[in-house]
Amino acid sequence: MMRVRAACHVHSDWSYDGKWPLEKLAKAFAKRGYQALLMTEHDRGFDEARRLAHREACLNASTDRILLVPGIEYSDKVNCVHTLVWGNVPFVGADVETEKVLAAVTDYHGVAVMAHPSRRQAWRAFQPGWAPNLVGIEIWNRKTDGWAPSKDAAALLEMTGALPFVGLDFHEWRQFFSLATILEIESPLSEAAILVSMRARHCGSQVFGKPLHWFANGKMGKALQAAEKFRRRIAPHLR
Repeated sequence: MMRVRAACHVHSDWSYDGKWPLEKLAKAFAKRGYQALLMTEHDRGFDEARRLAHREACLNASTDRILLVPGIEYSDKVNCVHTLVWGNVPFVGADVETEKVLAAVTDYHGVAVMAHPSRRQAWRAFQPGWAPNLVGIEIWNRKTDGWAPSKDAAALLEMTGALPFVGLDFHEWRQFFSLATILEIESPLSEAAILVSMRARHCGSQVFGKPLHWFANGKMGKALQAAEKFRRRIAPHLR
C-alpha cells in the first residue's frame, strides 16, 4: 500500500469561473507536495463530448509527480445542493436533481461527495435517502467556510456516517490552503486505484499535516471559529 496526498475539489479554466489551465495547476500543486488533484469542473457548459475531452486533457496534463483525476461538480435546479463526482460516469446534465446524479454515480461505480453544505444552507435540503450513495460530505470547504470547518456539516456526518472531506474549492491562488485528502492505495498510482480507495473509505483528511479532528474539535476548533468570525468582519474593509 502507498499513501497519496491529494487536493480535493479543484477547478481549472475548463470551468466557466476557473482561472488556471490544467498544466499550471499540476505544476503548482506538485510543488506544494500533492501527488493527485481531484478535479471538479462545473457542469455548466459541459456535455458528454466535453466530459470525454476533459478526461483526455487531465491525462495529458498529469506528470510523473502528480495525477489529475477528472471530475464534475453537479448543481441542482436551484443551484443549492452541489455534488462532486469522480469516475467514468456519463454526463448527467446541468442543473439536474441530486437524485439523478447519485443514481448515475451508483450505476457506473463512481464516487460522490456532497460539497459545501453551508453554502446557501444546502444542509437544509439534504435528503436521508441520499446517504447510501454518498462516500462523504465536505466538512471544510476553503472557499465557503474560510479558516474553520463548517458548523453545519457535523450533524449531517453524524446522521449519515459519511466520511468528512476537506475541499479547497480552488479557482485561483487565494484558495491555496493546507487541506489534503490522504488516500491509501495499491501501487501504482492511477485513477482506478484512487476510486477504489475512496469507495472503500481508505482515506482521511489532514489540515497542515495533522489529522482533521485536531482542528474540528476542542480548543483548536473554537479558536479557528473565532479567527474565521474575525476574518469575515474585517474582510469587507480589506477589499
